[in-house]
Amino acid sequence: MTSKVTYLGDLRTENVHVKSGISYLTDAPVDNQGKGEAFSPTDTVATGLANCMLTIMGIKAGQMDLSIKGTEAVVTKTMSADPRRISKIKVEFNFPDALDVKSQKILEHTANTCPVHYSLHPDIEKEVIFNW
Repeated sequence: MTSKVTYLGDLRTENVHVKSGISYLTDAPVDNQGKGEAFSPTDTVATGLANCMLTIMGIKAGQMDLSIKGTEAVVTKTMSADPRRISKIKVEFNFPDALDVKSQKILEHTANTCPVHYSLHPDIEKEVIFNW
């Protein structure tokens, strides 16, 4: 078992990672009858893309004896109305340290081949920007 999700009422869920016990809440967004006081389920999907990209870039950077510590990703999710779904995810990476062009290209390729990227429906537009 990976996680346990409990519906708390008022369009809110509590999500517990079984192995670690760490939890987070989700709320429906304000534009869909919710309070918008926490990540929405679609926010977690969009954010999961950035999480995955950073994680596997971190693995690859470690293998290359490089560090990307302090790198930030700004995520913007765009929804479409009919059907209501994620239509676009924009992830903009800001790296604190410059790397050589070869290392940049390797890490960019690594990010764009992460498992979440491959798991998202092909109709979801993915815009990825790397600011070195």
